[in-house]
Amino acid sequence: MGKPLLIIVGPTAVGKTETSISIAKKLNGEIISADSIQVYKHLDIGSAKPSLTEQEGIPHYLMDEIDPRENFSVSDFQRKAKEYIHLIYDKHKLPIIVGGTGLYVNSIIYQMDFTSTASNWSLRKQLEEEAELYGNESLHHKLREVDKDAADRIHPNNVKRVIRALEVYYESGDKIHDFKNTFVENPEYDYVLIGLIRNRQQLYERINQRVDLLIENGLVDEVKHLMALGLDEDNISMKGLGYKEIVGYLKGAYGFDQAIEILKRDTRRYAKRQLTWFRRYDKINWFDINDFESKDALVYNIIQYVEGKLSLI
Repeated sequence: MGKPLLIIVGPTAVGKTETSISIAKKLNGEIISADSIQVYKHLDIGSAKPSLTEQEGIPHYLMDEIDPRENFSVSDFQRKAKEYIHLIYDKHKLPIIVGGTGLYVNSIIYQMDFTSTASNWSLRKQLEEEAELYGNESLHHKLREVDKDAADRIHPNNVKRVIRALEVYYESGDKIHDFKNTFVENPEYDYVLIGLIRNRQQLYERINQRVDLLIENGLVDEVKHLMALGLDEDNISMKGLGYKEIVGYLKGAYGFDQAIEILKRDTRRYAKRQLTWFRRYDKINWFDINDFESKDALVYNIIQYVEGKLSLI
């Protein structure tokens, strides 16, 4: 049996940060962030990164660590997260992975060897050039010829996903859905996977309120500062929600009010996609925050469940 590991996931703005800190304090745990934007330095307001005060003394890893000019891949996350997991074990504490980036979670709970499954860069370059020369629809038509199900799921304008599905087919002969279904659980960890949810209307209201708070807290000035450092929408770090929308506003693509509405809309859509992703996990146990009269009651019930499932350190 592997070593104990707690994973807490859920859509953006559901309340993962506050809940996970309370759980970490009760279970002698330390937190590893699974958030593809919070990992970057200087991207504080837009990523809703908890301050040191809000962290309440609980160590947080993979938060505020990477220069925003650098790309941070899923394989980078897997490597560094595993290093931190073992560091936490050495302290005789419980590692708790918290976040909403599904690919990061996959890289820990499944056996994913990025060294042996690296993308064929020459093939990718060829497909990118085809999209550039002949258009997105042409590339999407090529996908439909070999994997109709994937073509039905992936929008023609989502060129990266179209290319990835074609890569999987050309390299392995498998459809991308079949390829994903070949994931095998990682035996290194005896993990418990907790999902946090809320009533959809309440979640969307919290998202809208969060966006208003980000603006109030100085998101526009933060993005101006990042652009002054030479960052723009071409950097991976700036493609995150809250950053790309404000960059568009600052470059004159649309007005301020429209930027706010776009950000709220895109964040709601992202939350919906996150829920779809996490609902695929067979081992996830959902806790509906609306079912509990207080945060303490929620935390108590999660801890009771976790202690019944894990042999804690």
